[in-house]
Amino acid sequence: MQLVKVGLCAFGMSGKIFHAPFLKQHPGFFLATIVERSKEESKVKYPDAKLYRSVEEMLENADVEVVVVNTPVQTHYEYVKMALESGKNVIVEKPFTVNASEAQELVNLAESKNLFLSVYQNRRFDRDYLQVQKIISEGKLGDIKEVEIRFDRFRTEPSAKEHKENPELNGSGSVHDLGSHLVDQATQFFGYPEKLFADVFSMKGETFANDYFEIVLYYKDNLRVRLKSSVFTKEDHFAYKIHGSKGSFLQERSDEQENELGAGAIPTYGEDWTKPLKEADGILNFFNENSETERILTWSEPGNYMNYYQQIYEHIVFGYALPSLGNEVVQNMKIIEAALESSSKGKLIDLN
Repeated sequence: MQLVKVGLCAFGMSGKIFHAPFLKQHPGFFLATIVERSKEESKVKYPDAKLYRSVEEMLENADVEVVVVNTPVQTHYEYVKMALESGKNVIVEKPFTVNASEAQELVNLAESKNLFLSVYQNRRFDRDYLQVQKIISEGKLGDIKEVEIRFDRFRTEPSAKEHKENPELNGSGSVHDLGSHLVDQATQFFGYPEKLFADVFSMKGETFANDYFEIVLYYKDNLRVRLKSSVFTKEDHFAYKIHGSKGSFLQERSDEQENELGAGAIPTYGEDWTKPLKEADGILNFFNENSETERILTWSEPGNYMNYYQQIYEHIVFGYALPSLGNEVVQNMKIIEAALESSSKGKLIDLN
């Protein structure tokens, strides 16, 4: 098996949970280098990875084919550009950048150098997202008319992460953070919308970055898609509500990969590694072929973030399709920018 050497730009939560475990367990990758500015925590689990103290030092010295830029979003543009100019393929954490113009510039740079640029939209590999995708594709709901996608938390106290909480920093706040997932899912399901209206603010107060948003996406054929997030949600909702001309589907946000990885689970290559569901996580209510109402409790199949890295590997080795192309995610950045503009001006934004 061809071995692909990878460099990881940071070893915080993202590096420890979403990237390093999968790179270690996938037989086609070798986690060759890790950047830790002052600590040496990575040496415990990844002793074979060479430790660097800065991204610049790693790019100047490391023999790697792929660089994972998983630093704060405000540094993404700088580090992705630096990696591309060093001749490295790049995986960049979401959100892609702080604005669409930076994202487009990086996409153009990657294309000019014949390198790939993929955004780590890991929620495309969540069990709940995959279940909704399956139900929509089966057509049992008829013409989709109304959709709500939520990503809520109960985190009433600010985090210690300046890059997420400081409202003066471009790219801080929930719209860039959780919004990048919800916007991505909406565009994967339904494509690019025609218009949007948004309400974005901070429930914790003006001294903190936005922690609440509601974005209404307007599609042709009278489809409305509502994206919502709040950090003052103690009780869980159905995260997905899909309503069509033949029925409705409700899906919980049931994927536990992040929590299991945080608790020390080790993902395995080539098989499902998450804990099985204890109960149904969805409700499908629709008219069947005999025009009779069926109400079914549904069970989603396991998700697996390893599949993202498998697709990256297959792109490198076999030339298969690249997951979450930079070009796709530029469109998402335009929606995020438009949502912030809509909220600040209190008006409907035409995306065309």
